[in-house]
Amino acid sequence: MDRLLNYMAQVCQSRSIAELWDTHCHAMKAFGFDRLVYGFTHFMTPTSLGPREDSLILYSHVPEYMRLLYDEDELYRHSPMIQWASKNSGACSWSWVHENVDKLSDGARQVRAINRKMDVTAGYTISFPETAKRARGVMALTAQKGLSQDDVDQIWTRDGKTIEAMNHVAHLKIMSLPQQTDRAKLSGRQREVLEWVGSGKTNQDIATIIGVSAATVEKHLRIARAKLGVDTTAQAILKISYLNQIHSPNG
Repeated sequence: MDRLLNYMAQVCQSRSIAELWDTHCHAMKAFGFDRLVYGFTHFMTPTSLGPREDSLILYSHVPEYMRLLYDEDELYRHSPMIQWASKNSGACSWSWVHENVDKLSDGARQVRAINRKMDVTAGYTISFPETAKRARGVMALTAQKGLSQDDVDQIWTRDGKTIEAMNHVAHLKIMSLPQQTDRAKLSGRQREVLEWVGSGKTNQDIATIIGVSAATVEKHLRIARAKLGVDTTAQAILKISYLNQIHSPNG
């Protein structure tokens, strides 16, 4: 109980995702999970996880492993446990993959081969329940080398409720912090003009407030829309709101 309370205090006091992630990875390693991947998207569709560049991805794997799955081929989309998580919530043993190996697609088999090559063979995946229809968060916990899936299942029997609770706390805290995806980062001025638009100000109002021309304001908005991959300023404001970047003290 003390471990959980100390962890929750550290996570709740985290002021950045980097700080939180360091705390969480350290906590999970104590249970035998030394390689983690967390992913979150606001833009799922019935047939897709949404654009890769709009997803928040955190990991503690070696870069080579992430390149194999997240390069231009985006093989992670075929991961058996990602496919499970896209339709389910809760915690799932990776024994699920072994039990359903005959049903795996060619892409899923390719991911499984990469996982075997990189010793990513035993673990658990947690799919977090979301209130938004198009949102989904997933945590993949890879057990340290040398542990079998049976070993991991025994760890889960003993500590699974605590581990799952800690991951839920981390996920909820991440949702409250400013997030940066692979989209180009907005400049302070670009974010500022979006915030003023969100407050109901016109381009001319904003120009007067920040001391530039209306044309300059529109230039900032145009660049912001391009960086965020949207067509309208309203869509841009919605997207940075999803990412907790609007009125953020950072950036």
